[in-house]
Amino acid sequence: MSAESVIHPAVRRLSLPTKLFYGFGSVAFGVKDNGFSTFLLIFYNQVVGLPSAMVGFAIMIALVVDAFLDPITGQISDNWRSRWGRRHPFMYAAAVPVAVSYLLLWNPPQGWSHGALFIYLIATAILIRSFITAYEIPSTALSAELTAEYNERTKLLSYRFLFQWIGGLFMYFMALKVFLRPDASHAAGQLNPAGYSAYGLAAAGVMLFAILTSALGTHNQIPYLRQPPRRQVSLKTLAAEMFGTLAHPSFLALLGASLFFAMAVGLGFSIGLYFQTYFWELSSAQIALFTFSSLSGAAVAFVISPLISRWLGKKSGALILIPISAIAAIGPIVLRLASLLPPNGSPVIFPILLVLGVVTVCLGTSGAILMASMIADIVEDSELKTGRRSEGLFFAAAAFVNKAVSGVGIATTGMMLAAIHFPQHARPGHVDPQIVRNLGLAYAPTTVVLYGLALLCLTGYRITRQGHEASLRKLAAAAELVAEGEPAATL
Repeated sequence: MSAESVIHPAVRRLSLPTKLFYGFGSVAFGVKDNGFSTFLLIFYNQVVGLPSAMVGFAIMIALVVDAFLDPITGQISDNWRSRWGRRHPFMYAAAVPVAVSYLLLWNPPQGWSHGALFIYLIATAILIRSFITAYEIPSTALSAELTAEYNERTKLLSYRFLFQWIGGLFMYFMALKVFLRPDASHAAGQLNPAGYSAYGLAAAGVMLFAILTSALGTHNQIPYLRQPPRRQVSLKTLAAEMFGTLAHPSFLALLGASLFFAMAVGLGFSIGLYFQTYFWELSSAQIALFTFSSLSGAAVAFVISPLISRWLGKKSGALILIPISAIAAIGPIVLRLASLLPPNGSPVIFPILLVLGVVTVCLGTSGAILMASMIADIVEDSELKTGRRSEGLFFAAAAFVNKAVSGVGIATTGMMLAAIHFPQHARPGHVDPQIVRNLGLAYAPTTVVLYGLALLCLTGYRITRQGHEASLRKLAAAAELVAEGEPAATL
């Protein structure tokens, strides 16, 4: 019997290889999300020449499609029966389409009109989001199936978030240092059109490798996973079950909190390169170094999130971490607007931004890990009420929220840039100072509102450690009754 084969999933401990293979799959989502959040708007706006409002609107259309597609994918995954279980068939099937659609996104046709490019962006954005959904939802749902233990879930999801950061930051660093390099015509490498096609090809290859490695690496866990019961159900029944499951009060509270939090984070990511390039006037080399500060913050979050879960509980920990993260994120911008920071070029500016970047990423990622683990804990509470295991359906909402990080962020940034009349093909240091100032004036209060709404929603979450453990005991007792006195099956 392996170390992972125990009597009850509630006390199942996972081996290090299983955690690593499970977490490694999120490299694909990290690459995709980082590309959307950091480069997509500036590429299509400043390089391709599509107006920022059109870019933002295109991504919002893709996000609306996601809102319908994600729960459907989760519901199908929850009820799928195969010799490879509920999740792995989708994970394998998504690998190649994810890579191809991401490559297409960064290779728009030359010479097309704005209208045609707008349609192309919508189509490719929907494609990559749809295929990443087919992988990400089943993959994330595995966390609630692999273990039901309160703190073990937080540890498992910490691996997922860590690899998500590693994947995104690795490609971000490679883009700035290898593909998007300054030349005689482009002092800022991120405005150089020559490197985006090569970046897209490399990123697609990394995503393909990550998905297949994770699927193959967790394939041996299939015998331990749940199979849905055999039954004949209509589309009407599936739809009724889907809406009934998603009406769970704690889930709705957490969904609202996660969505507003994702909006705030997404806005920060999508507008971040504009701030670094035009507000702070950092060099490409300095911007590239933010990858190390972000990776440091993510690594610390990987360590402290399970500790916070154990010491404070998931909800209390998130309520403390999120507002501190918000202060670190907008603090330097507010200080600059209040003329309390030295001018750009001062030797203290970059270190300040670097340190606060570590704090922002560390605390924000820790809060996100805790909220993801809270979603996993809803699964058993919902099972008691409905009699159904709905990991995929609940994590479909998590996947939608994660994609909202980039989608809503890009859309909001596009509207902000249009509202303040930010010029296209702008050169750092040559933008009207009032326009640059307006960028900060628009961003800071919007961020405060989004973080505040996230905290307000989070107060409605009601599942505690004690309540979760009580749910596990009730489910175990019910399983023993169904088995009519037979011993529990070895997982």
